[in-house]
Amino acid sequence: MDLHAMAAGAIGAVNPFVPAQYLKSTGTVTNPDGSRTPSYASPVDVSIQMQELSFKELQQVQNLNLQGIVRSMYMEGAAYGVYRGAGTGGDKIVYQGQTWLVVAVPEQWPQWVKVIVQLQVNA
Repeated sequence: MDLHAMAAGAIGAVNPFVPAQYLKSTGTVTNPDGSRTPSYASPVDVSIQMQELSFKELQQVQNLNLQGIVRSMYMEGAAYGVYRGAGTGGDKIVYQGQTWLVVAVPEQWPQWVKVIVQLQVNA
C-alpha cells in the first residue's frame, strides 16, 4: 500500500507538486592538473514538493553542521546524498533556476523519497 500516493492528493491541494530537474551524481572526473570535478548524468524531469524542515530534521541538520538555506523535499523515485562506497558526491535538483544539493535522505521508499537539500550557489 502506497500511503504517500494516498496522502499526496490532499497535501497537494495546499502545497502542490511542481516541476524540477534531477541530476544523479556519477562521481568525479580527474582533470589534467589533478583536480577533481563532480560529474552528473543528464537531467531528468521530476515532480517535487518543497517543505520546511521539521524540528527533528532541524536538529539533524544542526548536527551535520550545515549552514545556509536548507529544506526538505519529496520526490518520486530515488535520490542520494554522499555515498562514498559508490564514489558519488550527492545528487542535485534544479528548481526555479536554483540548484539544491541532496545532503541527507531521511526516508527512501520504492516509489518516493524524502530528502534534505541545501541551496547551492549557481556558477
